Amino acid sequence: MTAHKPSPATIAAEIRLLLRDGGSAEHAEGVQWFFKHKIRSHGWYTAQLRSVAIHFRRQIKKELGLDFLLQVADKLFAGPVLEEKVFAVFLLEKLTEEFGDAEFRLFESWLPRISSWADHDALVHYLIAPMVAAKPERTGRIFRWARSKNRWHRRAACVALIQGSRRKMFFPEIKRLSELLLSDEDDMVQKGLGWLLRETAKADPKRTVPYLMSIRERAPRLVLRTACETLPAGAREKILTKPA
Repeated sequence: MTAHKPSPATIAAEIRLLLRDGGSAEHAEGVQWFFKHKIRSHGWYTAQLRSVAIHFRRQIKKELGLDFLLQVADKLFAGPVLEEKVFAVFLLEKLTEEFGDAEFRLFESWLPRISSWADHDALVHYLIAPMVAAKPERTGRIFRWARSKNRWHRRAACVALIQGSRRKMFFPEIKRLSELLLSDEDDMVQKGLGWLLRETAKADPKRTVPYLMSIRERAPRLVLRTACETLPAGAREKILTKPA
């Protein structure tokens, strides 16, 4: 980092250069295999990316403060490269207990910047979801996202409840959200809903299995298969077998 007091834009630019120069072209080609559409990647492995982000997080927070760190992350999540967005999230993960409504609104404002399921899931699972679990009133925003025309907003509505579902929270909200999205034909939304129901079933099978039975004739196959992945074989077969 520069000797004089830098701006958030300056630090973000330094990080962009580091990410550009430190990646692997070969791995970048491999990363593309996971996506249906063309993405921009510098070819960083996740563990290495997180390690570098943690180093920057500690240094920036100590020397320049939390608000400055948020501004750097905001600059990075506006970038076109996958690693820039994920790095922004890694700068802030584990700090959500220090954030309030202003930060939640900031992270919500990043949703239109999403370009793939990878930067989506990083943002929503690691930043937004813990903040929803910490303040359940925020679920009101989730139902607005569920009605959005944007696929990433609708997927975000599902993923934002996962952290809470693991604590047996939000079961009524999860059922309500499922009813809103069961007819959604977008595979990214279906995978997000299936993921949410899978985590709910894992944490609270007593309530979730009967619910899955009740929707098995209406739910897309992808949603049901994903939701049942961690259930015992007998329960899984019962849910996935179509009634005669």
